[in-house]
Amino acid sequence: MPRKLGPIKSPFLILSGPESTALVPGFFVTGTDTDVGKTLVSAWLLTHLDGSYWKPVQAGTDPTTDSATVQRLAELPVGRILPEAYLLPDAMAPHEAARRAGVTLDMKKLELPPCDGLVIVEGAGGLMVPVTDDAYMIDLAEQLDLPIVLVARSTLGTINHTLLSIEAIRRRGLRLAGVVITGPETPHNRAAIERYGQIEVIAEIPWLEGVNRDALKEIEPEFDLQKLATVRP
Repeated sequence: MPRKLGPIKSPFLILSGPESTALVPGFFVTGTDTDVGKTLVSAWLLTHLDGSYWKPVQAGTDPTTDSATVQRLAELPVGRILPEAYLLPDAMAPHEAARRAGVTLDMKKLELPPCDGLVIVEGAGGLMVPVTDDAYMIDLAEQLDLPIVLVARSTLGTINHTLLSIEAIRRRGLRLAGVVITGPETPHNRAAIERYGQIEVIAEIPWLEGVNRDALKEIEPEFDLQKLATVRP
């Protein structure tokens, strides 16, 4: 039996008491890599939850932004899209996109904007992507203190990438709500992630011929998203 990846903080325990409820319900959506489907999953979450969307650092504006994509896919009103703290033109890691734009990223400016109710925050790249000279994306996740949804590919290589990400999250003592797998159904990879990562898969999102609100809405979560977004250990 393989070594456990740090202490297990199961999101599926029923908790009670005032300390168990988050002041701001929601999720921090991150990925095992870039282009794994974080924006798609953010939109999917917002077809099942009534909330707002925030992309703190947008690196890359051509042909569109993640905020615009989520608004279109989830059919959100404009008021549910919170403005980016930083909007950088080049599609690359935030620290380099900021350098090329002559911008200094400041973690103090990456505080959650005022919003009404639940919020879905989408990170950039993976957890260890640099944001500033001394902070990574995982530091932003820790700062915002939202349950983490980890987006992972279904295909070859995903076990290693996913377990490394889970290890990083647990080493920080952060709350991992679960994993969403994107891509063609690969049962043995899902089973390995659940077994060795000791985490539940919230949903699997296959390749979709047409991506819109209806198509995303048809993909049912396997657990209660509202509970996962509001309960703290």
